[in-house]
Amino acid sequence: MSYTNRLIDEKSPYLLQHAHNPVNWFPWGQEALDKAKEEDKPIFLSIGYSTCHWCHVMEKESFEDAETADIINKSFVAIKVDREERPDIDSIYMSVCQMLTGNGGWPLTIIMAPNKKPFFAGTYFPKYDRFGKSGLLTLIPKIIDLWNTRRQELIDSSDEITEAVRNSSKTTPGEESGEEIFHRAFEDFKKRYDPEFGGFGNAPKFPTPHNLTFLLRYWKRYNNNYALSIVENTLTKMRHGGIYDQIGFGFHRYSTDRKWLVPHFEKMLYDQALLVPVYIETYQVTKKELFLETAEEILKYVMREMTSPNGGFYSAEDADSEGEEGKFYLWTEGEIRNSLNEDQDFAIDLLNIRNNGNWNEPVSDNNNKTNILHLNKNLEDIAGELKYPLGKVKEKYIGICASLFKLREQRVHPFKDDKILTDWNSLMITAFAKAAQVTGNELYISYARTSADFISENLTDGSGKLLHRYKNGDSSIKGNIDDYAFYVQALLDLYETNFSINYLEDAKYMLDLAIQDFWDDKTGGFFFSARDSSDLIANQKEIYDGAIPSGNSVMILNLLRMSKITANIDYEEKAVKINRAFSTVISRSPSAFSQTLTGYDFAFGPIFEIVITSNEYDHDAGMFINEIRKHYLPSKIILLKTLSNNLQKMAPYVSGQNPIKGRTAVYLCRNFSCEYPINDYKKIGEALT
Repeated sequence: MSYTNRLIDEKSPYLLQHAHNPVNWFPWGQEALDKAKEEDKPIFLSIGYSTCHWCHVMEKESFEDAETADIINKSFVAIKVDREERPDIDSIYMSVCQMLTGNGGWPLTIIMAPNKKPFFAGTYFPKYDRFGKSGLLTLIPKIIDLWNTRRQELIDSSDEITEAVRNSSKTTPGEESGEEIFHRAFEDFKKRYDPEFGGFGNAPKFPTPHNLTFLLRYWKRYNNNYALSIVENTLTKMRHGGIYDQIGFGFHRYSTDRKWLVPHFEKMLYDQALLVPVYIETYQVTKKELFLETAEEILKYVMREMTSPNGGFYSAEDADSEGEEGKFYLWTEGEIRNSLNEDQDFAIDLLNIRNNGNWNEPVSDNNNKTNILHLNKNLEDIAGELKYPLGKVKEKYIGICASLFKLREQRVHPFKDDKILTDWNSLMITAFAKAAQVTGNELYISYARTSADFISENLTDGSGKLLHRYKNGDSSIKGNIDDYAFYVQALLDLYETNFSINYLEDAKYMLDLAIQDFWDDKTGGFFFSARDSSDLIANQKEIYDGAIPSGNSVMILNLLRMSKITANIDYEEKAVKINRAFSTVISRSPSAFSQTLTGYDFAFGPIFEIVITSNEYDHDAGMFINEIRKHYLPSKIILLKTLSNNLQKMAPYVSGQNPIKGRTAVYLCRNFSCEYPINDYKKIGEALT
């Protein structure tokens, strides 16, 4: 390669992908900012991520092109940012793009002054003008002409834009939200629900699992069966659709169509992590095996493809392979028939293979149209139509998928982004912990513990504070509020899985650190970056629950859980302050804050406070725990007190709660009222209903 720029020294796979572009890229840092000031040039900021399809397109068209690179290098100081490494930078400039253009996405393109204040924003730009969209070769000279001839106007504009971004993060405390906000959110989901294919709206469709998590709680609170039907239908249609990898498992990023058929093929760790708990919870509610099987298949995919040898979880797999989107996942009818010795017609029908394909473009080296594998009905329905036993249909299905998977493994795999992020790993820990609780599978507990140990050992600094990214032995970038929020949640969930008191202590330590470094004492809520961060034009406070829940929304539940565990009212009061800080914006569109509403559901109660007391974590204690886990109890805390674990140090109120006559006993409280202790595990189920 004839070009090498400063990105060659970075750890981010995305930045390294651009290290041999002829564009003279700099990483975000003082060197680039100083150069812009010295040379009196604006900054060309490009933000993306390694598995982003249109990021690849823009690189191939423009950043690998010598002509385009030359005009960028002459006109700007060029900076590349991996949005997954620096979500703080991405969030600020994405806000700018949305303010200026009304939409956003990646690749994100920002033009800004050397002081980091932006005056132009957009997303993907081709090299040449195309279909009414300006190309870089047209756009850049116009911007530079403005910079040279009307600079003060651009500077004034950048000041106004920056002030608008700063103001957008300011919160004015309002009244606490009441239960009516649940009904308003439900009515909005109901209005947008697609009863035929599940999900909400038309296309594109995103999984957004926390919407379904809220609807499960709405069903539980109000016995609203329609809310439950929305969840069941959506999860079923997603599992059967092309958005799900039918033979290798795991979910693709989103569906480009209403039917969940045609995905954007990248696979993100956070999607897998967020989908497992809602499939697990829906199984708890319905006892339908499909939901449990799907959760376990997702975990199988993560264990097989996304787990590093040292225990952390990788970030993503690309949509493209061999330069073509989806090529790894697509099949022609001929390939299906040639790969199966028997059951060819059964497989063709089962997986909806068409001779002319169902994918919107052919693979370039194949004359036939290609197919996205998907199911259009339950295996139970197929068994009924064929008059086969369900077991036989499942056996055939599993065998077909195994054969196709074995053949697919010989293909060129998509690129894997192998950086390890604290926040996404923490979400994955929660997923394994939740699955372990319901299945009792010790392997899941092992994966959750190993990842938690990895974070503790590799993603903390000398003072015990979290770092955000690990790659090839290098840990760097200060942790943000998502890192703390998701890690605290993971530690609490791990505690409720194996009842190691160390996880409770670590959760409290990290929660207290987050309050110390991120809490806004003036109006409440957590800033995204620590208060002492200085390299950004704004420090935002986020509550919107998009593809990933916001740190503030997860912190509501963390604070409430810790308050109940420790009986420290200060934590609960901070949860109330977050409610008040964002109540006005949440009130405008409650369904956009579904994880926040999940926290509110816990706050409004009733909350089960369950203390199991036992001489040790023995068979009897295990029987109680297993019985409790059979029930869908989203609003609960469960503690295990033994003679040796010193739980009363964390939760002083349990000091008087002990085994009865040497036998394991359960102390159950709800609605600020405690019942007589139970020492027969067969009676606990009745007490929880």
